[in-house]
Amino acid sequence: MTDSLLFVALPYLALFVCIFGSIYRIRTEPFSYSSLSSQFLESRGLMWGSLPWHIGITIILLAHIVAFLVPGLWQSLISHHALLMTVEAIGLGLAFLCLLGLIVLAIRRLTSAKIQAVTSTMDLVVIFLLLLQVGLGAAIAAQCKWGSAWCSGTTTPYLWSILTFQPDTSHISDLPVLVKAHIVSAWLFLLVIPFSRLLHMFAVPLEYLVRPPQNVVWTNPRRFEAEQGPLVVEQARRYFVQGFLGIAVGGFLLSVGTFGKIFSFFFGPRLSRKEETELMELRLTRLQSTVGQRKLELERQAANYILVGLLHELSAESGKYFIDYKMQPAIAFKGKDGLPLLISAKCTHLGCTVGNKVDGQGKILCPCHVSYFDVESGQPNADAPAKAPLPHLGWVIMDERGKVLASRTAGGETTGAIASGAEATARVYIAKSSEEGA
Repeated sequence: MTDSLLFVALPYLALFVCIFGSIYRIRTEPFSYSSLSSQFLESRGLMWGSLPWHIGITIILLAHIVAFLVPGLWQSLISHHALLMTVEAIGLGLAFLCLLGLIVLAIRRLTSAKIQAVTSTMDLVVIFLLLLQVGLGAAIAAQCKWGSAWCSGTTTPYLWSILTFQPDTSHISDLPVLVKAHIVSAWLFLLVIPFSRLLHMFAVPLEYLVRPPQNVVWTNPRRFEAEQGPLVVEQARRYFVQGFLGIAVGGFLLSVGTFGKIFSFFFGPRLSRKEETELMELRLTRLQSTVGQRKLELERQAANYILVGLLHELSAESGKYFIDYKMQPAIAFKGKDGLPLLISAKCTHLGCTVGNKVDGQGKILCPCHVSYFDVESGQPNADAPAKAPLPHLGWVIMDERGKVLASRTAGGETTGAIASGAEATARVYIAKSSEEGA
């Protein structure tokens, strides 16, 4: 209920108010959405606060936009460890740069009498939200490591689900509280834009591109002549011709140097026969992978039982991977009682696949963020990023003729037994009815 309120209802309310509220204010109060610059009242503090704030937030927003619009490209770049470390370090540094600028601007607005005279309550609310948002971002960069790597698989799909009107909070349901607070703070920030001076961000002076050129006339000819000297018409014409020729020659050289790249960008590179063959093989491999996944889905849709393996093949130290009815990875072990032990392999932190090797303490490892899960109970270790246990799955054991010998529900209730000598041919299955009930 809370997730639906904060991550579904609040985003749509914020987007609606931001878009239509901004349009309404621009149309009804066209002279009220200025930035109301206070530079004339006090400029020194503004420079020391505004400059680091704008530099830091511009680069951070550009990185967020790239990760949102092209998550595949972002993930391929971040997959390199050196680049990941660089992005994380730069992001943390820019966050502190933004905080420094905001603190200077906040102190300036609270201590200068001239600035206080033009400060509204909404200005203070905006400063508080910005400090909260940037502070949470810095805390995430410091506490939740490698956020730039897992954001493309969590927050990016969530944002796309909101924009495509198919809200899905499952991508962020397991995220840390800091990340969730960062997301909520962003929606609150959007919500207040139409009611604050932040609306000036949307006032892009596009008419400047098509308006007639302006002829600026100096109002004091004597002062102009004293500072600039007499204007020599012939010299001005000569400078104009020289500048025009320089621009023309430079543009020609630039076009010659970049024409090939521009042509290849719009019309595509010319591949050799070998490269075309490799590209077709890659596409075929991806298509076969998709076909294989669809076959698994079809099999699980039609069959009441899916074979996991023979009972005597299961091991207590090395589990066997399989795909359950929900198309999620799971692992099959042999328990201490000699019966199967089936456990989900999807980490409850961020959904990574858990390893199938049991250590000396009876635990399996999630390599993404180092969470250890007890095989018997499914519980993670106390200081693990994952907080919820891995769920167990029910199973059914049949003989070679399809007769049910024993079964166990996901809750651990076992019925039936395996007679001596039947273990060699006993087969372990997962049942659709058991998973649907779970």
